Amino acid sequence: QVQLVESGGGLVQPGGSLRLSCAASGSIFSIYAMGWYRQGPGKERELVATIVSDGGTNYADSVKGRFTISRDNARNTMYLQMNSLKPEDTAVYYCDAAIRTSISRPAATYWGQGTQVTVPS
Repeated sequence: QVQLVESGGGLVQPGGSLRLSCAASGSIFSIYAMGWYRQGPGKERELVATIVSDGGTNYADSVKGRFTISRDNARNTMYLQMNSLKPEDTAVYYCDAAIRTSISRPAATYWGQGTQVTVPS
């Protein structure tokens, strides 16, 4: 089966930077839209950014100008460059992807296990 694995989380001081990665592996025919979500303490899960296969992107208002989503289609990998981090960015970050495992099957949604990002106040 398809597996998504996030990496790169950690603790960083306010104003600092962090780069998250999400690597997809397994039986992959094609990857369509990908995205990053996050869930802070006591909060609902929220969409952070999305990227489609041709590189088009969308961002939540709270991260525009600070975060950059990108992907390397040849490596089935997505990234989230996070700059000017704030305590409000503290959350578990999850990657998500719409993936076809076969030409005969429609795309399905897959999720990674999450990686913790902590920005102390």
